[in-house]
Amino acid sequence: MSAVMDNSEQAVRQPEAATGAPVPETPNRNALMDALFRNLTRIFAFLVFILLAAIMVSLIYGSHETLSEYGLSFLWTNEWDPVQESYGALVPIVGTLLTSFIALIIAVPVSFGIAMFLTELSPAWLRRPLGTAIEMLAAIPSIIYGMWGLFVFVPVFQQYVQPTMISVLGSIPVIGGFFSGPPFGIGIFTAGLILSIMIIPFIASVMRDVFELVPPMLKESAYGLGSSTWEVMWKVVLPFTRSGVIGGIMLGLGRALGETMAVTFVIGNAFRIPDSIFAPGNSIASALANEFNEAGGMQKSALIELGLILFLITTVVLACSKVLLLRLSRSEGTKS
Repeated sequence: MSAVMDNSEQAVRQPEAATGAPVPETPNRNALMDALFRNLTRIFAFLVFILLAAIMVSLIYGSHETLSEYGLSFLWTNEWDPVQESYGALVPIVGTLLTSFIALIIAVPVSFGIAMFLTELSPAWLRRPLGTAIEMLAAIPSIIYGMWGLFVFVPVFQQYVQPTMISVLGSIPVIGGFFSGPPFGIGIFTAGLILSIMIIPFIASVMRDVFELVPPMLKESAYGLGSSTWEVMWKVVLPFTRSGVIGGIMLGLGRALGETMAVTFVIGNAFRIPDSIFAPGNSIASALANEFNEAGGMQKSALIELGLILFLITTVVLACSKVLLLRLSRSEGTKS
């Protein structure tokens, strides 16, 4: 009986082979291909961790001289003297955090307004060209922003804007000291303002994309209840898209923290703690751009440790954003 069945199976297969019909793959081959594909994608995923670990190890190895010489005191030392070989990271750290903070304060409201206009208020014929123009801002090289800031924006800011801000805001109690000092034009505030212009396209594009994902029924229901456009955006759209909005803000913050050439042109490159936001300062990225090419010995080790600090700051910021997003998702699950 089994011999008869084998003969019948061969008879069925022979016409398929004769007619050129595809023969189905065996289960063993499919399992082998699935295992190969799964392991290959796993290697690609772990490659990211390998690269991060390699960068961390190389930065630690390159900065071992200053790590052994100064230890943690390198973080709060504000002296930077290559002649005496005395180095500290406080001034670049303060400059990096201040410029990024100023950039976010300016860029987030502007980006929200742009995204709100594109999704709710803009006429249909204007949305595409305006959205394209905003995305083109992200394609401009950072050195162009720096050159424009130094040769065009700084003179105007020094002659007209900064003196007005000093006279108006400098006399306000408590916060007036942040707006004092001579109008240099270049400085911490100028660098933060240029950074805000650079990160607005990233934040605005992400906000626009996530705002468009809101179901129209939710917004139409709010409008039907008599809500204004601002109430719809604040009470319906933002709660629905807050995870994506925070992700876009963190994307812009990551760009601001690591920006080099634009900041180098307009920050002033002075290794001293700024006494106001208009005073010249320095950032980690600008210090690396200015001095790394000619550095050697202890100075090179100090600059590499600055790079390590910037790497850690960026990692901490991203980790905090992930924790915040997880807490938001959990709170949404609890409310539902």
